[in-house]
Amino acid sequence: MRARDLMTDFPTVTLDTSALDAARLLAERDLPGLIVIDGDGRPHSILPGTQVLRLAVPAYCQDDPALARVVDEAHADLFLRRLGTRTVRESLPAQPRELPVADPKATVLELAALMARTHSPLVAIVEAGRVAGAVTLQSLLDHTLTI
Repeated sequence: MRARDLMTDFPTVTLDTSALDAARLLAERDLPGLIVIDGDGRPHSILPGTQVLRLAVPAYCQDDPALARVVDEAHADLFLRRLGTRTVRESLPAQPRELPVADPKATVLELAALMARTHSPLVAIVEAGRVAGAVTLQSLLDHTLTI
């Protein structure tokens, strides 16, 4: 099976999309991450949902989980509001990594290796310089576990 057989349409965001809108899109569509495109519609990066959380969760709670326990429930439930006016650009890692992008002819093993190497829950499938869709970890596992 090839990437073109597993790929599905997938939403994209830009670097200037608000991080809160990105979080809403992740939640509404139950996505593992988002494809971030540049001004020309080419893939710039993959934004895993965990990166959005990293921006929203206070650093002191990430550094010391015991401190997260002392925040009362009413305030703990509102942590995503910390995203405020921040953008997707601010959610991305400072040091870019290998971009998880593949050709529609990539095999399932190539996709799996790319996901593993880049720690990405999805791979953007690019054809003629544009995002044609994506293959998610879930669809890859669903396919390989049924063989």
